[in-house]
Amino acid sequence: MNGFELSERSRPIGRMDSDKSQRVAYALRLGDDALIAAQRMGEWIAAAPQLEEDVALGNIALDLLGQARSLLSYAGQLEGAGRDEDTLAYFRDERDFLNAQIFELANGDFGFTIARLLVTSTYQFELYRRLQASTDDTLAAVAAKAVKEVDYHRDHATQWTLRLGDGTEESHRRIQQGVEDVWPYVAELFESDDLVASLAAEGIAVDPATLREPAMSYVDSVLAEATLPQTETSVHHTGGRRGIHTEQMGYLLAEMQHLARSHPGAQW
Repeated sequence: MNGFELSERSRPIGRMDSDKSQRVAYALRLGDDALIAAQRMGEWIAAAPQLEEDVALGNIALDLLGQARSLLSYAGQLEGAGRDEDTLAYFRDERDFLNAQIFELANGDFGFTIARLLVTSTYQFELYRRLQASTDDTLAAVAAKAVKEVDYHRDHATQWTLRLGDGTEESHRRIQQGVEDVWPYVAELFESDDLVASLAAEGIAVDPATLREPAMSYVDSVLAEATLPQTETSVHHTGGRRGIHTEQMGYLLAEMQHLARSHPGAQW
């Protein structure tokens, strides 16, 4: 599977035109980012360091899940193969998911989760802010709602980064370690390819390469205020947009998909 085509087992019966197949893949990319992020955030419920944070991270997870539902439903409609949001979430294999790898990484320390949320929510804010102008009415409508939600996510992550970075010696150490662990996965968010370049030229998509400067400028300013030194890395993990994932993705999907695959067609 290359960066903008569905795998053979994911391809619907009948041939889609290239523009439609690209829009399907683009909606899947955004939807998978949100779905996998929601799964990770939901894991913090009853495990966060404060009761209020259980609620806050749970609400962030619900926001992301709502975005995922809208985007995956739209991908299924465009595809025209009878797959709805549940089918796309629960009955695709690992190689069919197109999320960036940063979203699937295990939560680990709370500092890691906050560092990741700072980066990903800032990226999504810049993305959805621009996607509101998409010539695709559905994507524009999803973005108009999502940008308000991820603005809150970004603010929440910002406040925690400042609190941990400029707090105790231990909290500073943990958020610094979180930033360092997240950093090798950041560059993938801003990678461009033929799919987004083509759709961006039509006004449908946003080229993620154009988001790097504003997104990272914001992140860098927060890290500086939190007294966290600039992080550099020569390692850059990538492949998620092509269906290549970390070992942790398999465990995530096993937990997320187990019930639906054990009882296909069941309703509650």
